[in-house]
Amino acid sequence: MQEKARAVRGAYAARETARYGRRWNDEELMLGFLGDVGDLAKLVQGKAGVRPREDLDQALAHELADCLWSVMSLADTYGVDLEAAFDRTMAELGAHLARDGAAPSNPESP
Repeated sequence: MQEKARAVRGAYAARETARYGRRWNDEELMLGFLGDVGDLAKLVQGKAGVRPREDLDQALAHELADCLWSVMSLADTYGVDLEAAFDRTMAELGAHLARDGAAPSNPESP
């Protein structure tokens, strides 16, 4: 997934350079992510019946993937090993839940 995300980000960077004379900077990448999260929030409202649309499930899947791509691009930008960070965070959350007596339901979970 990370290789695909990098390839698409590289293609966008080339397009940005051709259009604007430079690629988006780190802050602009983050602002793009915020826009994606806003779009996702509207689709979640749709799932709650507030903003219905015919292609809701397809649009929701697309926007979740778009948000994931943005997170992966930001992780690359800042040199974060997202897989390692995810594993660490899930272990920390699992330990926190275990301390509270609410162990994760998946036996393979941390």
